[in-house]
Amino acid sequence: MVRRELWFGFTIMAIIVTPVIILTPWGNLMDAHLSRADLGVLGLLMLALIVVAIMLGFPTAFTLMGMGVFFAWLAYRSVNPQMAVNQVLDLFVQRTYGVMSNDVLIAIPLFLFMGYLVERAQLIDRLFHSLHLATARVPGSLAVATIITCAIFATATGIVGAVVTLMGLLAFPAMLKAGYNVKVSAGAVTAGGCLGILIPPSVLLIVYGATAGVSVVQLYAGAFLPGFMLASLYIGYVILLAKWKPQLMPPLAESDRRVPLPSYAQALAPRGNNALRGLWGALSGGGSAGVAKRTVLGQLLVTLVPALFIVALLGTMYRAGTAPAVEASTAGLVEVGALAESAAEEREASTGGIGAPESEEEQSGAQEAPAEEAAKAAPASAEEMPAARTAAERLPAPTWFWIVLAIGIAAIAVIYRLWNWERLEVFKLLLTSFFPLALLILAVLGSIVFGLATPAEAAAVGAFGAFILTAIYRYVGHSRAAPSGGSFGGTGRRPTERTRCASHASNTPTAPM
Repeated sequence: MVRRELWFGFTIMAIIVTPVIILTPWGNLMDAHLSRADLGVLGLLMLALIVVAIMLGFPTAFTLMGMGVFFAWLAYRSVNPQMAVNQVLDLFVQRTYGVMSNDVLIAIPLFLFMGYLVERAQLIDRLFHSLHLATARVPGSLAVATIITCAIFATATGIVGAVVTLMGLLAFPAMLKAGYNVKVSAGAVTAGGCLGILIPPSVLLIVYGATAGVSVVQLYAGAFLPGFMLASLYIGYVILLAKWKPQLMPPLAESDRRVPLPSYAQALAPRGNNALRGLWGALSGGGSAGVAKRTVLGQLLVTLVPALFIVALLGTMYRAGTAPAVEASTAGLVEVGALAESAAEEREASTGGIGAPESEEEQSGAQEAPAEEAAKAAPASAEEMPAARTAAERLPAPTWFWIVLAIGIAAIAVIYRLWNWERLEVFKLLLTSFFPLALLILAVLGSIVFGLATPAEAAAVGAFGAFILTAIYRYVGHSRAAPSGGSFGGTGRRPTERTRCASHASNTPTAPM
């Protein structure tokens, strides 16, 4: 019995092939010379056959190449059948060299390689798991985590197929297992995956810019806001739909919201639920309950990372808002102009405004006099410049800075008021999955948008950074797996974060967030 998926595929192919067979003027295509309308029909026929061939399972690269070569031969055959083969081969070589020598198009394989390395390092698995725990209390948390993960992965690879395929294998079964509606689950994966064509570094924008002669940097700068705005609208729609119809996206079970606590947290948790207070008390002399001081200090530094980040951001805003205005000094030009005018008035007064024209020596002497006086005045002005620079003080802080400062202080107070041991573990998961990838993506895209590097250069740096991240995570995974078995298993890949957390949770007490 044929499965529903096959019926769906055969139906789509029939919908594509049937109009092509009926509407194509086959008699005109058999002629030796084709008109412009017939060449347009060849293009539509090629597009339909490409879709059918890909749906039948042929590799996409060889399908595109084979169809392009074959239909190019048909088009050249209508002009000169004897030269069709040579013309197609010449065009094939020329276009291949043109693509290889295009600096903009070089960024495409580099961005794809960057996304491949991120996927092989299983950063997306870690990211989805950490976001799933971080948004556990948000309505539709799995769908929200799916869209956020798709948006981040889209900025790392720039294509749709990789994002949809990976998230379909990773997030779709998790949503179905949690009781989510099939349509909502599929919509979250496909909608989030399609953000890859809009959010930079979109491969589509690179191809469009190279083809249309438009600056890729300007396309990236123009696509930032719409891409992330669309992702925010998706997230808002999911949350509202989950609140309006909770049966479509039921809340997670209590077991799915639990975070495994390490041994140091289990030892310090009885003293209080606030992680910052407990770590500070253990470090300041209240007794560490058998936990090493080095461990307590390390966890305290991790706990202070949000506050340090907010303070650094506020300091940067203060320096930018109170920087003294730099104005170009025109005092020297005014003095020189005044000296020249006074010299001209003196000459007119001595000659009475009439008489024979001056000799060359007199003219040169008159021109050198203002220059000498200006040179004498120059050292004085140069000596006054340091004093002027030291006298320049910072401007008073603007009103908006005090508003931002109040918001930052309130954010620090709220964060550490709710900073329990479970949230500390979730933050550590985000710190090892979300923030490294986010910093890499911001560095790559920021260097493009601000004109510090070309897309190809930024893509090369991004691929190298992804390679370093992959090596680090591979080393960390190997060091963690070595005590238990010393290898990653028969497949050669380390266990995923979800597997490790599940196995750890079976032996470790957990606590709800």
